[in-house]
Amino acid sequence: MASAAEQMAANMSWGAFGRATELRQRILFTLALLCVYRLGTYIPVPGIDGGELRAFMDQAATGIGGVLNMFTGGAISRMGIFALGIMPYISASIIIQLLGAMWAPLQQLKKEGEQGRKKMNQYTRYGTVLLATFQAYGLAVSLESGGLVTDPGWFFRISCVITLVGGTMFLMWLGEQITQRGIGNGISLIIFVGIIAEVPAALAQFFASGRSGAISPAVIIGVLVMVAVTIAFVVFMERALRKIHIQYPRRQVGMKMYDGGTSHLPIKVNPAGVIPAIFASSLLLLPTTISTFSGNQTGAVMSTILAYFGPGQPLYLLFFAAMIIFFAYFYTHNVAFKVDDVADNLKNQNGFVPGIRPGKRTQDYLEYVVNRVLVLGAGYLTLVCLLPEILRSQLAIPFYFGGTSVLIVVSVTMDTIQQVQSHLLAHQYEGLIEKSQLRGKKRGKKGTARR
Repeated sequence: MASAAEQMAANMSWGAFGRATELRQRILFTLALLCVYRLGTYIPVPGIDGGELRAFMDQAATGIGGVLNMFTGGAISRMGIFALGIMPYISASIIIQLLGAMWAPLQQLKKEGEQGRKKMNQYTRYGTVLLATFQAYGLAVSLESGGLVTDPGWFFRISCVITLVGGTMFLMWLGEQITQRGIGNGISLIIFVGIIAEVPAALAQFFASGRSGAISPAVIIGVLVMVAVTIAFVVFMERALRKIHIQYPRRQVGMKMYDGGTSHLPIKVNPAGVIPAIFASSLLLLPTTISTFSGNQTGAVMSTILAYFGPGQPLYLLFFAAMIIFFAYFYTHNVAFKVDDVADNLKNQNGFVPGIRPGKRTQDYLEYVVNRVLVLGAGYLTLVCLLPEILRSQLAIPFYFGGTSVLIVVSVTMDTIQQVQSHLLAHQYEGLIEKSQLRGKKRGKKGTARR
């Protein structure tokens, strides 16, 4: 027997979408802000030598520069005002969340509810400004040392820092506006659009390599099959759930006795979604953003980082895997699925897991289940992100066919579609309530006439 929500979802159509005016406004608002973001990637930072930059990016595209270009939507290859992308904000979020789990003042702040959350967001913004300023200055100096600037000097450095930091803060604001007034997660959508916008050019380059004989037809077919299998696997795992049976006792209201009900507590195999992959990628990009543009001017330390932490290198893959597993557990326990809050909510609603006492015992049981489920979830994320990376580095295929980009695209698409369906269901539910109220009024008028 299908539930009421499932029946409503089955009845959704384009007509229902057309009647949902608020949802349509949210989607148009989101598309407008994403167009603004794409426009900003084509506005260059003043003082850059375009010819030298293109020649340099052609050489760096096979290394870490290709990863940077993917996450900034091509802005860094054109040195647009959004060249730093949203990565400083993500890095600041990582730092604040790590401190919130280990530092007592921030732990106390997290317990203050909405007011504490606003302060944490404010600290994240301050951290974003600091990180963006540091990265922008390092990038300006690196551009000068690489010979990519028409008029080097302090005037260029200051203008570059102001432009890039302003671009990052504007992107952060765009993401917050999309989350609050649009549809979907704003930060994830910005990364998603940056990847999608560069896919056609990457496909054209990939097929051109096949026509020239640089890549064999068998490799092209194999890559396309790999991408299709990866997409299907990601969809399957993102929809996978571990259901915990919840029992509610019988209760008495006035003189009536109501039977206890049962339900399920769903735990996703991957509660953190695409966040661990984005966090791990941002940490890998943080120390190498500056060194990429320095070219042969880098010191011994930066040269070693570029040599050992380039995509496809053993240390890069090992660090990437470790960070994905760490953030899968950290983000799940601290943000996505807080077992103590879930256990308290069940206790307050008189719900319990059969055979498990409410309170601390339920919390321990949920933590045990989540940790076991996350073994599979973290392993799935690591496999999806690393296996295509290894094949891509060996076969010299574009970064846009890697596991991280496919995971981000599929996960963000599924999350956005789910939010659209939720808005449609809410709109349909409101319409049913209005119809029932109108029917009740009509019946009341008929009853009055009979009297």
